[in-house]
Amino acid sequence: MISVSLWLTTPSPSGCSVVKTFPSLEKEFCPGCKQWHILQVSRVAKRSICREAREAPVFSESPAWRTVGDGWRPLHDSMQGAGLSFEWHDFETSENLDWGKSFHPGCVEMCLNLAGNGRVSSQSQEITFTPLTAGFYRNHEPPLQATRQPHQRHQFLTVEMSCEFLRRHLLDFRPALHPLVREAVAGPAGSSALSPPTRLTTRLHQILVSLREAPVLASAQQLWYQAKALELAAELFFLAPGGQELFCHRQQRLAAERVEKVIALLRKDLSNPPSLQDIGRAAGCSIFHLSRTFSAATGLTIPQYLRQLRMERAADLLRSGKFNVTEASMEVGYSSLSHFSQAFHETFGCCPGLYPLRTPAQKSSFKQRSQPGSQGRVSELVSQ
Repeated sequence: MISVSLWLTTPSPSGCSVVKTFPSLEKEFCPGCKQWHILQVSRVAKRSICREAREAPVFSESPAWRTVGDGWRPLHDSMQGAGLSFEWHDFETSENLDWGKSFHPGCVEMCLNLAGNGRVSSQSQEITFTPLTAGFYRNHEPPLQATRQPHQRHQFLTVEMSCEFLRRHLLDFRPALHPLVREAVAGPAGSSALSPPTRLTTRLHQILVSLREAPVLASAQQLWYQAKALELAAELFFLAPGGQELFCHRQQRLAAERVEKVIALLRKDLSNPPSLQDIGRAAGCSIFHLSRTFSAATGLTIPQYLRQLRMERAADLLRSGKFNVTEASMEVGYSSLSHFSQAFHETFGCCPGLYPLRTPAQKSSFKQRSQPGSQGRVSELVSQ
């Protein structure tokens, strides 16, 4: 509250604007004022407002991701301008990571989760992001609580949108929006809220992959990222009329459920996995159709995905220090030590005997192979 001189205008009965002067009026500046519009403020008030704006703390996510180092990668940060931010995450953590510290206050955030498990909770709700899921939430008061589980490879993309960005682009579509987004479009007020995650469709996965490296000139990236944000909003923020499930969404959901069932079957017994025919029967469709669906969703064939799961498990066993190389290879179903060593080296860039002591050069080599376009599209998936 500050005392300022205001010039305000209001329509006269004849339709013409009439200027009224208030030499000394104590007013709280409110952008949502519906009757009066500020035309001019005194220089003293302007200096005071600017000083308060400069001194106001600016939110930063950096402290939340300090422990993961370069595992947090901002792709496009325009929160102070367009009200939009894209970030890619790829890391492992030895203990629970307080993910909620990265949530921008008063914003709606999307999460496209490729790998790892993350929990987000409010006072009345809790949701869990499992591999190959997508969802969104709004962080306000009271703040959301969120954690990322330890001893997992976490790969996910987040997109933060300010209420002003949503209002600017989605105001005309309010009746068709999800209630969480509809409330954000109406204004910044409102409590924190969560939307249950859905399966990560093939289309969402393709958008995620493209966001990793913008294929346009630097001068066009702001426009390109805004277009991608609206594309994601069209995919996730709208509800079908009457709550009916669209045919295409039903097909995508069924495909995602089959992929999840295949992954669960493979994880169940890595040393003695089911045959492709058994997997097809369990999923309720032909193995040829299932193979195409699985490859479209993950970028890997079923045998390739099984190998990645085996390598992840073997790496966990070697890291624990309780298994030697031979024991780890047998535990994940390899009877040939040479085949196991070759597969491990192709995955992690070092032989299994040196894995816990991987050198910086080997880490750099692995990162280069994990870039988009690398063999098997490993970097876009849940594999390491």
